[in-house]
Amino acid sequence: MRVVDANGIHIFQFESLEVGPVAHGIFARHGGVSPEPYASLNLSVSTGDSRENVRENRTRAFRALARAPDTVADLWQVHSADVIVADTPNGPHDYKGKADGLITDRPGVTLFLRFADCVPILLYDPRRPAVGVVHAGWRGTLLKACAAAVQAMRESYGTRPSDIVAAIGPSIGPCHYAVGPEVVAATRVVFAEAEALLQRVNGAYHLDLWQANAQALRAAGVEQVEVGEVCTACRRADFFSHRANGGRTGRFGALIGLR
Repeated sequence: MRVVDANGIHIFQFESLEVGPVAHGIFARHGGVSPEPYASLNLSVSTGDSRENVRENRTRAFRALARAPDTVADLWQVHSADVIVADTPNGPHDYKGKADGLITDRPGVTLFLRFADCVPILLYDPRRPAVGVVHAGWRGTLLKACAAAVQAMRESYGTRPSDIVAAIGPSIGPCHYAVGPEVVAATRVVFAEAEALLQRVNGAYHLDLWQANAQALRAAGVEQVEVGEVCTACRRADFFSHRANGGRTGRFGALIGLR
């Protein structure tokens, strides 16, 4: 991944997505107006931060990528594998609905979700063209939410999975993501190569969410998968981390849209 500084806003971007008319980025926590513990580019009102701060932060983030804030389409994220087609921005509504995947083929719509350890997954079909974004924590990962978004693009736009460029962004890495026995057991049921995703660290199992989602994408027919391998718990100076910050923290954002 490369990092771009746009007026103090730090944007992590993928080389694989810089190939066509697509705007994208994962926003670090710098360049906003929110106070601690949300300092400073908190992009979610669900944290306890004020709506005024979040509104200003979102405006700054969108403008850093030359996207109008009123083109936003976002979700009430619920750790599901549900996907919503966004033909229009939110408009007068706060969210498009309760789900964890968004897709669109409209240049006037900017897809936007929020994170603080869960995995941001960006999807781009350069042939259609169309884009998607997915929020995947351990539940969404085991539900293969990313594969559900690929299927939704196939059904809605005629996308061929082999044409999709997928990018897996900053999230908690296997170095910090210890999981309990119920997650270990579920991982072994869902993934054929589960043992490659589970690592023993100081007597506890750690789950590799990056490779689990990459595995799910490849099983869905996606051939081009870029994994950023940036751990939010390791990089607390750059990203909000729910686990490393004890649960009281902000949310960073992932954005993708067609130009």
